[in-house]
Amino acid sequence: MIVLISLIWGYLWVTVKIGLEAMPPFFFSSARLLIGGFVLFLFLLVKRQEILPRKDEWAPFFYLSLLMCIGYYAFSTYGMQFVDSGLSSVLVYTMPIIITLLAHFFLDEHLTLNKVIGLVAGAIGLLFIMGPHLLHLSWNLSLLGELIILLSAFFWAWASIYTKKIGHAHDKVKMTMWQLLMGGFFIFIISLGTEHEAIAGIALSKSSIFALLYNGILGSAVAFVGWNWVLGKIQASTASISLMSVPLLGLFFGWLQLGEEMTGNILIGAVFICLGILFTSIQVKSKNYIKAADSSS
Repeated sequence: MIVLISLIWGYLWVTVKIGLEAMPPFFFSSARLLIGGFVLFLFLLVKRQEILPRKDEWAPFFYLSLLMCIGYYAFSTYGMQFVDSGLSSVLVYTMPIIITLLAHFFLDEHLTLNKVIGLVAGAIGLLFIMGPHLLHLSWNLSLLGELIILLSAFFWAWASIYTKKIGHAHDKVKMTMWQLLMGGFFIFIISLGTEHEAIAGIALSKSSIFALLYNGILGSAVAFVGWNWVLGKIQASTASISLMSVPLLGLFFGWLQLGEEMTGNILIGAVFICLGILFTSIQVKSKNYIKAADSSS
């Protein structure tokens, strides 16, 4: 499952960039989510499994749809208008590093020395990538897009923490289906209110239809059911090792298919971020945890 998720999400960023050439970001996000949710609905229907949430499931599914679909999908897709697909994948996959911090306080997955090293390496990587903008104080759409994508990574991390806490009590396919359907509906309403002129001018091509189906079926339905399943099996911080190769795959596919430039600072930053993900995911057999939250007691 880890290999499958990495391959699907590694190529996903190229398809998002292709889709955004034909569709506005919120409309594209809502369409991919609704397609993914419908595919999972058909799956549950064929399997004759329970589809409607129980009374106690509506609230957690709603919260997940806000965090994952609006916080992650909508924001990351919006930011990608201004950022290359490869760089977007690197910035989004700071998520495992963010999870490491959140898991320390909310999942009792304590910070260890290797995780602290990973956090420092990830921060250095971000400075390499965003440094040129910050050093020259060049506030532009590219920097705005990078900041929005980083914000989306935080929402994804928080959604993963929440899924880890409540996921054991819910069917993974049904939980994913409802968060996709709810989130897709909310984003569609946002799209109608902000992108109505752009929606009227949509002209779909074979490549944009492929991009939409890839994102909906593989990138949303298949991969996120798999991700929620992985989160139920191992620590949230450990699960992030499955994402280590995705930023590099995103950079490679963006360069190969879209001809995106890979500057020296982006490559160095990507290496540091991947090292950070690797260190935060390494499991060391030691009882000497860094209990930052308890250090004052």
